[in-house]
Amino acid sequence: MIQDFDSCYRAVKSRDTRFDGWFFTGVTSTHIYCRPSCPAITPKRSNVRFYPTAASAQQAGFRACMRCRPDASPGSPEWDMRADVVARAMKLIADGIVDREGVVGLAQHLGFSVRQVQRVLVAEVGTGPLALARAQRAQTARVLMETTDLPVAHAAFAAGFASVRQFNETIQEIFAKTPTEIRRQSKVRGDAGAGAIQLRLPYRAPFDAGSLFAFLGMRAVPGVEAYVDGTFLRSLDLPHGEGIVELRPDVGCVRSTFYLQDLRDLTAAVTRCRRLLDLDADPMAIDETLSLDPLLSSSVRHTPGKRMPGAVDGAELAVRAVIGQQVSVAGARTVTGRLVALAGRPLVNPRPPLTHLFPTAGEIAAAGDPAFAMPGGRRRALVSLATAISEGTVRIDPGEDPDELEGHLLDLPGIGPWTTAYISMRALGLPDAFMPTDLGVRRAIARLGHHDDVATVNRLAEKWRPWRAYAMVHLWTTPAKSEGEANAA
Repeated sequence: MIQDFDSCYRAVKSRDTRFDGWFFTGVTSTHIYCRPSCPAITPKRSNVRFYPTAASAQQAGFRACMRCRPDASPGSPEWDMRADVVARAMKLIADGIVDREGVVGLAQHLGFSVRQVQRVLVAEVGTGPLALARAQRAQTARVLMETTDLPVAHAAFAAGFASVRQFNETIQEIFAKTPTEIRRQSKVRGDAGAGAIQLRLPYRAPFDAGSLFAFLGMRAVPGVEAYVDGTFLRSLDLPHGEGIVELRPDVGCVRSTFYLQDLRDLTAAVTRCRRLLDLDADPMAIDETLSLDPLLSSSVRHTPGKRMPGAVDGAELAVRAVIGQQVSVAGARTVTGRLVALAGRPLVNPRPPLTHLFPTAGEIAAAGDPAFAMPGGRRRALVSLATAISEGTVRIDPGEDPDELEGHLLDLPGIGPWTTAYISMRALGLPDAFMPTDLGVRRAIARLGHHDDVATVNRLAEKWRPWRAYAMVHLWTTPAKSEGEANAA
């Protein structure tokens, strides 16, 4: 349980939505656990217990409140702020690795033994990887029961359960309802057409969706991404098949529609979209720090809730970072589009304008030296990166240790500190990643009346810790920046 009882109880009394996902409230008199912002009557102090995860509340014998849906809270921003083994494990579990590869696979990705992973997770979040994965399966199952007409057995296996009996028992235990009762009470099924799953992806306010979607839209790779009438469309290469997602910001959530070849990929698809849009961030904590610096205070005041653009796939982001070195946004988009046409796989079920998956590192390596306009050094860097990833000597996913990854990347020809920091920022989601040599950052610093040499930029950036990556997002979107001047990657 969480030890800071008084702070948590104050958040519950005030129904503060900022703390949704940070912790969960178990009420002993009802055996229900809730979000801090649950609109129900505030329980007595003596009847309250606080837990760091939904899984730990479930393991303590509490079932989910069907009014505030605590299992659908935004994820805890704590894991985004940290890069230790617990944070990396939580990110991998959220991506569904335990269901795909078991606890052994999770431990191998982290470079620890199964016993070590179990011990550190129990000590930190109150429960182990199996219980965390079980809670996630239950959430996925509830979504499938509420948003699709899948038969119960199909929904159970798509959510990752080993049997229908296990599925029924888990749903009954966590939600105090049968799957049939959950489906009967749903009012949102059947709106998106055959094969589509519509979800609301919650976030913590404020959320500057406009600049984030514009950033992604400017860099949309033809055939793989598109930005049309305020909606960002994206093809997804998922563990069990391909997928397409449509993302559109709304009040309190991002509305999403998923078209999946295999419904077992729903958990991974949702997690990767949340990472892409940085939906688990704590914007008020970030803005509070950055607003203290006069350089950024005006930007924070006028556009609160900036998000750090992420990635749906680390290897893809690294490839795009190498292509985007020292070129304009338009130039990088053109070259990347040619790479997709050369090595990308056509979608089995295209939804124009989306026609391809982004090529894997193996497909890029197999294609060899790309036969289109690109400086020789950058071509060699691209091929060496793709080869290293495909051979397994470099792995870029949220479970990687940032320092170790940086060392592996810097060993490759043509990859320097700017590229490694950019990959750490967008592929690993490190909030303090920083590129003092970035052209967009230096020009923004100059426009704000300071020298733009690296030493000065680094000195100014010390005030922005631990949110230097978010400070860069503010600087990238300061006035007077043309598309050609913008950061290309």
